[in-house]
Amino acid sequence: MFWSVEQRDKIALATFSRPPRNFMSVAAMTELVGVLEELADDASVAVVVLTGGVPGYFVAHADLDDLTKLGRGEPVEGDLRSWSRALGLLESMPQPTVAAINGQAHGGGCEISLACTLRLIAGSGHMGQPEVMVGIIPGAGGTQRLPRLIGSAKGAELILSGRAVRAEECVDIGLANAVLPDEGFVDHVVGWLQPIARQPRSALAAAKKAIVEGLHLPFVEGMRLESQLFIELQTGQEALDLQDKALDAYASGESSGL
Repeated sequence: MFWSVEQRDKIALATFSRPPRNFMSVAAMTELVGVLEELADDASVAVVVLTGGVPGYFVAHADLDDLTKLGRGEPVEGDLRSWSRALGLLESMPQPTVAAINGQAHGGGCEISLACTLRLIAGSGHMGQPEVMVGIIPGAGGTQRLPRLIGSAKGAELILSGRAVRAEECVDIGLANAVLPDEGFVDHVVGWLQPIARQPRSALAAAKKAIVEGLHLPFVEGMRLESQLFIELQTGQEALDLQDKALDAYASGESSGL
C-alpha cells in the first residue's frame, strides 16, 4: 500500500509514502485511481488533499525504473492508463482537489499537482518540469496544464529550461495559492482549507465544474454552462433553505455575508 487516507471533518487527506524518495510508480498511480474513485463517491468529503509522507518529498517525480522499462518495451507493474485516469479524476471528481506540496514536486509530481484545483506549498517546497534535461518532455500534461495555469510565456520558460521553482516564486507566478509553514504543514493546510470545506458540497462541486470545464470551452459556451449549473442549484431545496437563513440573519443584523 502506497496511499493512506484519513479524514478531518470534511477534508480527506491522502498521503503518498514510498521511501526513500517518493518516486511515483505505475503501481502507485494505479492505487491512487482507486483511492480517488472511492473519495469521489463519499458524500461526507468536501475537499480532497494529496500530500507526501516522506520528509522532503511530495512526489519526487515518476519512477525512473518504470520509465526505463517502458522505453525498452518491457512490462511494468500496474495499469499504464492510471496516470491519465488519476489526473483526469483530480480534475473532474466533484470535490475540489488540493496538492499539499511539502517538498520536491518535479516532473510527474509537478504534473499531479497541476491537475489539482489548488496548490499549497511548504516554505521548503519546490516544483519543476526537468524532463528536457534528460532528453524528453513532460508526458502527463505538463506542456498543456502549466502554460494554461501561469501563462504561455512563463510556462514555456519553465518547461524549456527545466529549472526548479521555489515556494515564494510559485505563488508569485500563480503556480501555487499560498506558502505555508513547514512546521505543522498539514495542520496549516487543513486550517487554510476550512473556509472552503464548510461550504455546501453541491455548490463546491458545481463551482469546480464551471471553472474547470469552462476553461476548455469558448467563452459563450462557458457562460452557458455556468447558467445551467446556477439554475440547477437555485431551484434546489438546499439553496432555497440556505438563502432563507441568510435573509433572516441579514434582517436581524447578524450576517456579514449575503
